Amino acid sequence: MTSAPLRLISTVLLALSFWVWSIKPLMAMAPIQRLSLPNQMVVLLSEEHSLPFVTIQMVIDAGSRQDPRGREGLAFLTAKGLLLGTSKQDVITLNEALDFIGASLNVSANKDYASINLRLLKKDLGKGLDLLADTVRQPVFPEDELRKEMNKILGAIKSSEEDPGELAERAFYKAVFPNSPYSYPEEGTRESVPKLTREDVVRFYRSFYLPNNAILSITGDITPEEVKARILPHFLKWPEGQIPKSSVGKESPRNGEMIRINRDLAQANIIIGGIGVERSNPDYYALTVMNYLLGGGGFGSRLMEEIRVQRGLAYSVGSFFDTKKFQGSFQVVLQTKNASAREAMALVMDQMERIRKEPVSDEALRRAKSYLIGSFPRRFNTQGKLVNFLSQVEYFGLGLDYPEKYPVLIQSVSREDVLRVARKYLHPEQAIQVIVGNLKEAGLAAPDQ
Repeated sequence: MTSAPLRLISTVLLALSFWVWSIKPLMAMAPIQRLSLPNQMVVLLSEEHSLPFVTIQMVIDAGSRQDPRGREGLAFLTAKGLLLGTSKQDVITLNEALDFIGASLNVSANKDYASINLRLLKKDLGKGLDLLADTVRQPVFPEDELRKEMNKILGAIKSSEEDPGELAERAFYKAVFPNSPYSYPEEGTRESVPKLTREDVVRFYRSFYLPNNAILSITGDITPEEVKARILPHFLKWPEGQIPKSSVGKESPRNGEMIRINRDLAQANIIIGGIGVERSNPDYYALTVMNYLLGGGGFGSRLMEEIRVQRGLAYSVGSFFDTKKFQGSFQVVLQTKNASAREAMALVMDQMERIRKEPVSDEALRRAKSYLIGSFPRRFNTQGKLVNFLSQVEYFGLGLDYPEKYPVLIQSVSREDVLRVARKYLHPEQAIQVIVGNLKEAGLAAPDQ
C-alpha cells in the first residue's frame, strides 16, 4: 500500500508538472488523432511525453440550453450529481479514492455542454479510469446528496445576486435572449432550482449522457496503443441511445435599451452589446481581428486607449464575442466611477460607430494579426488547456487541421473585412446597455429615485 508521504509527493509532483509544462509554450502542436467507436463516441488524442502525466476530458452535449422550460438548472445539477456517488461507492469513498492516488476529477456545465475532467500520474491510470468510468456510466444520484447540492447552488445564486458584475451579466443575457435558453444562468434561478427532483435528474441523465453524444479527449504520456488497450475498454460497451432533438432559435436584434439597476456602489458596472454569432459563422476570424482592434487587445485596443489612457475613466475596459453552438453575444465590459458612467458609455458607443465607418490602418491591422497568430499556442500550452482545445475543435466541427488553418485564416483578414463585419455585427443604435451602480450619482436615476 502506498504510504501517506508517498501519496503527498505524488500529489505535489502532479501539481508541479502542470506548472512546469505551462511555462514551456508549445510552438507546434502534436498531430491530433481521431477515432470513432462503434457506439459513435469520438476519441481524440494528442501525445505529450515530456512528463509522466495524463489528462482526460469527456464533453457531453448536455449544457443548460437543454433544460426543460421551468426546470432551469437541471443540466448543471445533473453534471454535479455525477460525483455524488456511483453504484460501487458513495461520495465519501469516491473522494477518498481520488485523494489516495492524488488525482483530480471534476465536472462543470456551461450553456452548451457538460464536461468531466480527470488528471493524474500515468502510473495511476488504471485506478483513475475506473473512477472516471463509474462516475459517467453508473451514477446513482442519491436523494440526500442531491438535496445538499441544490442547497449549495441556491446559496451560490443568492451570493451572485449581491455581485454587481453578476447582476449586470444576468440582466444583459435576459435582455439579449428573451426567448432563448441562453437567457438564464447555467445554475438556474432561485425559483427553478427548488422545483428540481431526483426523477428530473435521472431522466435528463438517461436522455443525454450517451456515448453518441460524447467526446473523449486525451493528452499526456500515453500512446494510441495504450489508449486502445487501457482506456477504450471502459467505454466500448456503453450502449448508444436516441438523443432528443434540440436547437436554439435565433433572436433578432432589439431596439436599443438601457437597463438601470440601483445599488449603493462606489463604481458602476457596465455591459454594452447585443446579439453576436455562433462559433461556426465564417466571419468568426474577421470578427476576431476587428474585436482585437476595438476592445479585445488590451492596451493595443481603441477602447482602452480612449477610455483609460486618454481619459482615465476606467482601470480596465474590454470587448469580446461570446460565441456559442447556436448564437452568441457581443459585449463591452467596464467599471468606472458612478459620476463618469454616462461619459464612459458614450465613448464606447462612439468607438463602436467609429470602427464601422473608418477603415483601420495597415499598421494596426498588421499588429493585430501578428499578436493573434503569435499568441495562438497559448491556447494549448498546458495539458488542461490542450484537452479543452481538442474537445472544442471537435464539438464545434473545426476540423483536425484547425491548428494549421487558424494562422492562415487570421492572416487572410483584410481592412475591408474588418470594416464589413463591424458594419454587419455592431449596431450601437440597437445596443443593450446595462448599468449597476449608484444611479443618482451617475445622473441616471428616475425622478422618484
